[in-house]
Amino acid sequence: MPGLAPFHTDEHDLLLGYLAQQRQVLRLTAYGLTDDQARMPAAAPSPLTVGGLVKHVARTELGWIDLVIERERPASAAAEDDYLEGFSMGPDETLADLSAFADDVAVETETVVRSIPDLGQPVPVPQGVPWYPDDLEAWSVRWVLMHLVSETARHAGHADIVREAVDGATAFSLMAAAEGWPATPWLQPWEPAS
Repeated sequence: MPGLAPFHTDEHDLLLGYLAQQRQVLRLTAYGLTDDQARMPAAAPSPLTVGGLVKHVARTELGWIDLVIERERPASAAAEDDYLEGFSMGPDETLADLSAFADDVAVETETVVRSIPDLGQPVPVPQGVPWYPDDLEAWSVRWVLMHLVSETARHAGHADIVREAVDGATAFSLMAAAEGWPATPWLQPWEPAS
């Protein structure tokens, strides 16, 4: 159930479980949407869309895993455009494509984190980046995972608001529909408009 993260006593399982739970909450915001609906912003002037948020969170997670394993990717000449494009679901992208990409990133995160015996392992802080601290040499893998949980949860909240603007669906009604919960007097599973 994505409403609660699974209980674990192992730190790897605990942190990866919280991250997986927040990813699932984010992905539930896309449940039952068409690709066109996933491209719909909640309200001008905000350009945020459910599809764009799913894409952004996966790309952000991949970037943090790059930092953990100290993997450098080729810099793009259009880095600012790439960043802005990372928040939008392009006309040639589908929810299925974005979901597959997010799944691949999740598998890589799990593989990388499970290969690190000590989550206190340092992760170098990139220098010269204005939003990173300039008085810190390294975070820990543990800190990076907590940051990813926080970042994913924040954007899941954004996606909840966007989704509600698209068709009125809310997190728990979507969860009930996706997981096949029975209707109750206080919670009706989401159904597509007829």
